[in-house]
Amino acid sequence: MTDQLVGVRGVRAVALGGSRARGTHRPDSDVDLGLYYDRGSLDVDALAALARRWVGGRVDIAPPGDWGPWVDGGAWLSVDGVDVDWILRDVDRVLEQCQRARAGEFAFFAQPGHPFGFLDVAYAGEVANAMPLEDPDAILAGMRALLTPFPAALRSALLRNLWQVDFLLDGAAKGAKRGDVAYVALCASHAVMLIAHAWHGAAGEWAVNEKGLVLNVDRLTIDSRGFTGSATAILQNLGSEPAQLALAIHELRELPRPDSAAR
Repeated sequence: MTDQLVGVRGVRAVALGGSRARGTHRPDSDVDLGLYYDRGSLDVDALAALARRWVGGRVDIAPPGDWGPWVDGGAWLSVDGVDVDWILRDVDRVLEQCQRARAGEFAFFAQPGHPFGFLDVAYAGEVANAMPLEDPDAILAGMRALLTPFPAALRSALLRNLWQVDFLLDGAAKGAKRGDVAYVALCASHAVMLIAHAWHGAAGEWAVNEKGLVLNVDRLTIDSRGFTGSATAILQNLGSEPAQLALAIHELRELPRPDSAAR
């Protein structure tokens, strides 16, 4: 399939991503293929024709931008009972995010399917974590070289961003007084996600998605001092009364956070 994909006009490289690239997949895990394309030259009709040949029927191809500003586009295929996802990635945009990661710059953006927000430099993380399958012009190899080792500037930036945790929890405390469970839960989960991102950065590990982000802190190569278990327990027991919510916020403030000395 990758031999054929890289023959489509505009497709410059193909990489295996997701859990199968990391070696953490289950037997029923999807096969995630990143299709790195040149902006303005991708032959979407040729992709659709190729997909039809593989699945034996019609496949809808979402063109660039059709799935939102950051998830871009692609298609869902089922080949011999295996789910195969084609994920489009604009080469120029990915390179831009690789350079931003090296400079210690990042931001989160609203994106359907990403309740916390899409981390822009996740594009860089995808390249760093992926397994190149077709890279005839060494595009992926060049970007991976920019990201090895994990950029020290990005690590520092993720740690500095922890100021937002207390800002969120200050707001949550006001909501707790009114028994506003939904608002407190939203602030609490966002605070936990920010700390989890910082733990990944401190360990020099790329985080590309909210899914599994908190759970994976427990698997990092540095001592996260029980963050995953503590955060999970707090979120499970927020309560609904003002006093219960206030206690949960206090416990969230006490969650272990990485510091500048973390490795």
